[in-house]
Amino acid sequence: MSNQTEKLGKNDLAALVAGDIAPGSFVNLGIGQPTLVSNYLRPEQNITLHTENGMLGMGPEAAGGEVDPDLINAGKIPVTELPGAAYFHHADSFAIMRGGHLDVCVLGAFQVSASGDLANWHTGAPDAIPAVGGAMDLATGAKDVYVMMSLFTKDGLSKLVKECSYPLTGVGCVTRVYTSEAVFLLKEDGVHVRETFGTTFEELAAKMDIPLIRGAADSGK
Repeated sequence: MSNQTEKLGKNDLAALVAGDIAPGSFVNLGIGQPTLVSNYLRPEQNITLHTENGMLGMGPEAAGGEVDPDLINAGKIPVTELPGAAYFHHADSFAIMRGGHLDVCVLGAFQVSASGDLANWHTGAPDAIPAVGGAMDLATGAKDVYVMMSLFTKDGLSKLVKECSYPLTGVGCVTRVYTSEAVFLLKEDGVHVRETFGTTFEELAAKMDIPLIRGAADSGK
């Protein structure tokens, strides 16, 4: 298990996730922080990005003269297209998601349980606006679900929990959790801490209410 002296910023975290995606994968990036991952994928990885509003072959975020108001991802962010990009009906896009054709999806979350349950569409608060979108289809259909999220709430409570208290998006679907403090691998024998940033394994263990396992061979890289 490697240890870094400073917590990761959101761009460093996105670069870390991008580097962990296996070459040749078909990938969907969820709304919010996960969209940054597109900016750090290397051409030699040969990653094909899917967006649920109907595109395969999405490139990095568009900037300046690259911006085309008709070319956006599911989060309404202007994007670029790569050679060979294809466009199709929204229903066909969801068929790709539901049909098991995506290798990886990267999503945000309100909570993730130690057994891989995902809660990312509603906090249950009376005034909260539910926003499930296509996350339930991605959580069920993708072969691997990576989560990018802040590890602690504003009150200092861990969002990686024994059991989710918020409504679930998917059950037992999350395989990895990426945070600014650590990368967690969710395996059958428990939650492994692959590496830490700006903290130690012992400090994390003291702040979290779930058992942690030090280090793990990352067979997914």
